Amino acid sequence: MITAIVFVKADVARIPEVAEAIAELDGVSEVYSVTGQIDLIALIRVREHDQVAAVVADRLNKVPGILSTETHIAFRAYSRHDLESAFSLGLD
Repeated sequence: MITAIVFVKADVARIPEVAEAIAELDGVSEVYSVTGQIDLIALIRVREHDQVAAVVADRLNKVPGILSTETHIAFRAYSRHDLESAFSLGLD
């Protein structure tokens, strides 16, 4: 599974509509409104790198109200859940 994190700058007056439109796209697992330099963060989860391009370049970037995007590909996930399973002795 490939995870991409997309930072989205959107028209401030349209943030809720932009977020909902992004969330409806195939390959988008979550969308968050955030504070700071960007307005939204979208998490893309797909099986192949070519699918990242299809989701971001072909669909997400065309959502009305998006001013710009910046895409980051995740190399490795670190979370409490992942760490617990890595160190589990299988005694559950």
